[in-house]
Amino acid sequence: MKTRKFLTVAVLALGFAFTSNAQKNVMVGGAAMYPNKNIVENAVNSKDHTTLVAAVKAAGLVETLQSKGPFTVFAPTNAAFDKLPAGTVETLLKPENLKMLQTILTYHVVAGKMNASDIAKAIKKGNGKATLNTVSGGTLTAWMDGKELYISDESGNKSKVTIADVNQSNGVIHVVDTVLLPKM
Repeated sequence: MKTRKFLTVAVLALGFAFTSNAQKNVMVGGAAMYPNKNIVENAVNSKDHTTLVAAVKAAGLVETLQSKGPFTVFAPTNAAFDKLPAGTVETLLKPENLKMLQTILTYHVVAGKMNASDIAKAIKKGNGKATLNTVSGGTLTAWMDGKELYISDESGNKSKVTIADVNQSNGVIHVVDTVLLPKM
């Protein structure tokens, strides 16, 4: 249960806090993101992450994502959720699908703080790919195409990091353009 809550918190963090410089407040989804606030405190203000925030709340992961962490969250935008087949989000938000929702959300979270430079070093060390272990128990694969950072999931989907290094008081968020899905 702790692992699932952690993953959900991490996903929420990704979706709600976006800044490339820990010293400056960056605007994301029409709201300033503050590096001295936690993932949840920032995420709830982003208009680009309302679906992620609703999912985190429905999954009961708010408290986890407000905890000390640190977490690395790959946060999908509303547009990323819109790419899923029609009705997927609504189905996941039903109480009877709580475990599946928690698994998917925590799949977007990695324990510890990994800035883009840390991920790039791991990719270099791995000869072009880095395996990241998620809080849900799955794996993500990080890789680069030129200077662009991508994350692939166990289901074969690839997601581009559109905003990296959004520092939070309890970790870091990397905004992604596709929802990452574990093998189910």
